[in-house]
Formats: sequence, C-alpha cells, structure tokens
Amino acid sequence: MEAVIFDFNGVLWWDGNLQDKAWKAYSKKLRGWPLTDEEMAVHVHGRNSRYTLEYLLGGEVTGERLERLSEGKESVYRDLCLNQGDDFKLSPGGVELLNFLVEQQVPCTIATASAKPNVDFFVRNLELARWFDLKQLVYDDGQKAGKPAPDFYLQAASMLGKNPGNCIVIEDSRSGIAAAKAAGAGRIVALGPKKDQQELGRLEGVDLVIESLYEFPKSLIKDAVFADRR
Repeated sequence: MEAVIFDFNGVLWWDGNLQDKAWKAYSKKLRGWPLTDEEMAVHVHGRNSRYTLEYLLGGEVTGERLERLSEGKESVYRDLCLNQGDDFKLSPGGVELLNFLVEQQVPCTIATASAKPNVDFFVRNLELARWFDLKQLVYDDGQKAGKPAPDFYLQAASMLGKNPGNCIVIEDSRSGIAAAKAAGAGRIVALGPKKDQQELGRLEGVDLVIESLYEFPKSLIKDAVFADRR
C-alpha cells in the first residue's frame, strides 16, 4: 500500500508570510538587519531552527542557548499564528485530502523541521489528531540532521512501516525536496504558487507541481506502482 508524507509549514499550513515576518524580525534583533528573501529561501525554508540561528550568528549554537533563542523566535511566530483568527486553519484542500486518506486507510504522517513545542501547538489548534497518529509525527528533536539531509523522510517512512520508495512526499521548499529525493521517495509533489512553479518543476526529483492540495491527483494513491529506489 502506498503512503503519503507531508511537510507541514507551507504545505498543510500556509504560514510562509508569518515565518518570514518572524525570522526577519528575529534576524534584525540578533544581527542588526533582517534576512533577505534569498536568504529566506536558502537558509530558512525547510531548515531547522538550529541551522538558521547558526547561520545568523556565524557559529555553533547548542544547549540552553539554543533552546532560549529558538523559543524566542517561535514565541513571536506562534503569536502571529493566533492573530490570524479564523484564517489559522489547514491549507486549501488539506481537510479534504486528509479525509480521503483516512477513508481509504492510506497511511500518512508529517515530517516537519519544526520543533516539538510548535508541533504540539499545531496539534492543539489545528486538531491534527483527527487524521494522524501523533506518535508517528516526525519533527526536529535535535538528534537528526536537518533537511536537505534525508533523515526526516527516512524516519517518517520507517514510522509508517514503509519503504521510502513506496511513499509520496508533498513539499514546498528546496531543502525539503532535496531531502525527499535523498531519502529515495517514490514520488515528490512540489506545492507552490504559480509564480514559483516553473522553478519548483526544475528541481531534481520533482514529479509534479501543484498550487494547492485540491490539485493533488488521487490517482497517484489509487493506481501508482512505485519503483523501489533504495
């Protein structure tokens, strides 16, 4: 049976503008100037907090200092989420696709670079337990190499008891797509606005580009036979 692994931020929850606001503000606080859009694409999107903080500060960040700095940024971000009111909800087509997967008994999970406090925040506010086994969610626990390393997607496939080559990965970031490819994902579906779709489609490993989860072709789940790429 096929399985689906979702990235979260930018895929199931469209928060790119909020992440940008939070990281740019925190960058200004830490180093005196905000991150550029190109820096955001390369050093933030799909990356874990430790990587981005070390990029901003130009050196290793560990232990209590890492926890303190990470929580400082995430506190700003979570406030921005809650300030969205009724717009703090799963991305277009998300509920419908997840309901379909549950009805069809298709295994699915999340592989996100977010840390556990944010994952718990999303679970509470977006009712993720309706669709996911919370014990199978993969997040930044400080032990795995961050995307673009394959670790997140290898662990997610393992959690589902699947070969990565039998999994569909839905991603929106360069580093996440590279991670999925490195893990040997059977299909990689890139999600992004029309202005970014040509660039996304050129990334190595991408099989399909969609604008929202409404466009996800259910035939990939029903009919596809995946090659073992391991």
